[in-house]
Amino acid sequence: MAKVLVYITYKQGILDPQGLSVKGALSSLGFRGVRDVRVGKYIEVELDESSPEELKARVEEMCRELLANPVIEDYRVELPGNNTHPTPPASDAQ
Repeated sequence: MAKVLVYITYKQGILDPQGLSVKGALSSLGFRGVRDVRVGKYIEVELDESSPEELKARVEEMCRELLANPVIEDYRVELPGNNTHPTPPASDAQ
């Protein structure tokens, strides 16, 4: 089995209410200098073994079809142990 990691966040310019709430809470706790907080989703997908390219392509399709809303969210797919060159969010690369 192979594990693929997916990180999903709101696109820049999209209101992130959870991020604003966390930022406010940090300020209330005395943490100064916090300019922005973005909150996202982290998903682990375990798949039958395939080549890294096939794994990434399958999970990117899952993101486009279900896991992420490409209108308001960016996503990044990583293969553990194979991410020496992190890729930009997939929805930015299009």
